[in-house]
Amino acid sequence: MVNRKALVTGASGGIGSAIVGAFVAAGYETYGTSTSDAGAEKITQLIEQGGGRGCGLHFDAAAADGADKLMSALKDKDCAPNAPNILVNNAGITQDNLLMRLSDDDWSRVLDINLGSVFRLSKACLRGMVKERWGRIINISSVVALSGNPGQSNYVASKAGMIGFTKSLAAEVAARGVTVNCVAPGFIETPMTEALSEEQRERVMERIPAGRFGTADEVAGVVAFLCSDAAAYMTGETINLSGGLYMR
Repeated sequence: MVNRKALVTGASGGIGSAIVGAFVAAGYETYGTSTSDAGAEKITQLIEQGGGRGCGLHFDAAAADGADKLMSALKDKDCAPNAPNILVNNAGITQDNLLMRLSDDDWSRVLDINLGSVFRLSKACLRGMVKERWGRIINISSVVALSGNPGQSNYVASKAGMIGFTKSLAAEVAARGVTVNCVAPGFIETPMTEALSEEQRERVMERIPAGRFGTADEVAGVVAFLCSDAAAYMTGETINLSGGLYMR
């Protein structure tokens, strides 16, 4: 069995934290990233409390050299030479506005962090996966990448681009034992959705056939499945996890 070492970006809260917890429970050596030192320490504590191996690390997803610095930090933690062989690209931001009011900076920053970091980090991790002939890349997209959403043209473009990137990379590396898939969550109970007013929650709930928001643990469960041997023949796919909010 391959010694699984996982890297999860955007891991200090919500979905990322749940994914880290699932990997620790599965016995994977796990590393999670945050944009702050405090967030990285929080991830380290989560891993240690679960009895796992690994730690939290600082990662600037917007920096052109951010991926290289992160890989160097992993080597300093003795995670080299064949790690990570599991990469979960979860880091992302929103800068919402109607297109006519959207600035060039808001467009570029969201695309660079949400999509550019996926390119840079996947490329940095891929060589080790190909050499080992085993790897899993899971990109956390969004249901709005499939449905669209007014006021989020930059965010939707970045998440839809992630799906196209996933299909292309999956075709490139499938013969090397590396799978690349997407998970597209809908409304999930996280600090972001907790900020919605009661009226907003009710309006959204009316559109969800399941009648509730999803949980971060449910997203983590799907990610864990994609890393398992049971999903070894699944690649280039996008799993829509939205309680029926969007059905293709």
